[in-house]
Amino acid sequence: MQRAVEHRIGIQAPAELVWEIVSDFSSWGDWNPIHPLAEGQMKIGTPLTVHHALPGEPVRVIQPVVQDWVPYEQLHWRTSRLGGFVTAIRYLEIENMGPASSTFSNGELFMGLLVRWVSRDERRKLRAAFTQMGEALRDHAETVWAARQAGAPASP
Repeated sequence: MQRAVEHRIGIQAPAELVWEIVSDFSSWGDWNPIHPLAEGQMKIGTPLTVHHALPGEPVRVIQPVVQDWVPYEQLHWRTSRLGGFVTAIRYLEIENMGPASSTFSNGELFMGLLVRWVSRDERRKLRAAFTQMGEALRDHAETVWAARQAGAPASP
């Protein structure tokens, strides 16, 4: 059995710039409302340290393992729950839609014997959080892109 939660958003900035922002863990605190801190190497099988901040809940420190990553396209990480009976794959994916346009998808896929224990309320909170993250990334990327187009220095 599987359950998924996802948010997709269009961004008026190149996929390369969006990847530049997403792949720079040290800057996540500048724009990312649900993962204000991420540390580690983007290398398959490597653990990360990520702060997970859902609205209205205390920040949790999670230690996912990098499942997969493709430069300029995607980052997937994996966590386990309920004694390993639920696996969650968190994904951040970027699709190139043209020279100054991209789509960002971020979500989580739940799999395993006890997946029914991932409640509707939790999935609703995750969807709202993923929406916040997508909108924050869009706003940040479009601001950086506009500054670069105007010739002003802007950090990712």
